[in-house]
Amino acid sequence: MSERRPVRVDPRFLEQLDAQLGEERGPNGEPSRIDFLRFELPAIEDDFALRFEELGEVIPGRPDYRQIITTGRLVPAIAIVGQLTADGSVLLLGVELDA
Repeated sequence: MSERRPVRVDPRFLEQLDAQLGEERGPNGEPSRIDFLRFELPAIEDDFALRFEELGEVIPGRPDYRQIITTGRLVPAIAIVGQLTADGSVLLLGVELDA
């Protein structure tokens, strides 16, 4: 089994999430920010924590930046960029949703 890297969320990630999802669920059942953090983010954190080297490079020649593009339980498409930091943890930098 792979070693689990610590995963942290950058404030810019949360700002981007806030700009895309509201505090409350939408009138047609659209997920809220809390729904995303509770139901979508844990599996994505696991991927960054356990499979960082297997993820796609965002910037050619910069293996410290990786991206996950996936489908979610509540959001049809999710793209998240993470950076491997000097202490061995992964910092999630940005999120783009197709909500």
